[in-house]
Amino acid sequence: MNNCTNHTVNEFNILAFHTSVAREILLFIGVLLMFLITVIGNVIIITLVCLVTQLHTPMYFFLCNLSSADIAYVSVTLPKLLSITATGDHMISFPGCITQLYFFLLCGQAEMFILTCMACDRYVAICKPLQYAMIMRRRVRLTMAATSWIIGIVNSVWHSMIAATLSFCSSNEIDHFFCDLKTLSMLSASDSTYRDILTTVQSVFIGCLPFSLIVVSYVYIISTILKIKSSRGRHKAFSSCTSHITTVILFYGPIIFLNMKPETDNSRQDDKLLSIIYVAVVPMLNPLVYSLRNKDVLDATEKVKLYLKNI
Repeated sequence: MNNCTNHTVNEFNILAFHTSVAREILLFIGVLLMFLITVIGNVIIITLVCLVTQLHTPMYFFLCNLSSADIAYVSVTLPKLLSITATGDHMISFPGCITQLYFFLLCGQAEMFILTCMACDRYVAICKPLQYAMIMRRRVRLTMAATSWIIGIVNSVWHSMIAATLSFCSSNEIDHFFCDLKTLSMLSASDSTYRDILTTVQSVFIGCLPFSLIVVSYVYIISTILKIKSSRGRHKAFSSCTSHITTVILFYGPIIFLNMKPETDNSRQDDKLLSIIYVAVVPMLNPLVYSLRNKDVLDATEKVKLYLKNI
């Protein structure tokens, strides 16, 4: 595609999903339910962690950050999809598109590093239990959480600034249900050399590094658990990690498959469906994973219920 010197579009047309009217109604109901369950579920998690002193631990502090990222994650993308489905208005302004891109990248990248922090927390708890209180003190976990958000902010600003300077000449149609960086890059007429280099570096640092740290952490964790002599002790140690392992698999699974699958004629439609999984389904499942499989959260819920009943 030939380069152009100026932006020739002031707004984009988000194509979203091509389907029948009946399926659009089902899509609207499904997305609305996922959005409400995600927001309500994560708000409940945050409220429980704040109110119940039993949950004032490093693991649940990071869970609060994860829930906050999930709420922002779905709030950036799903309301626009709901609006498109309900009103048929597919247009989004250029500044609105860049803003959506910025917050989407911020929340996604912050979540990756928060999951890494949670893996480090589990590593210290199981591999160095006697030093846990000293290592995971308040100042350390605040620094870890703040670093996760700062990395997300800096990297998102960088990508958003690059996206804001791209030129769009021949088309303004975004074949996705939100302003995705990959789709905008494919649509742009600007030289992609610098952008491709940046994307490669970003993929290694923001994607591969956190995931590698999580994998290494669990190699040490599993090795330590296998050395525990009693089966009860092994089960107790492993059960403290199952919720986090499940969340990591749910989050990274679709992303890895999306980046590794070959490009085909139906590639864009497949990308949208996979994106729905990590944009909407995973944030919805996270509160369920941590509530249904976690005794501490269930006990905290009962305490709050009892307190409200007494009132």
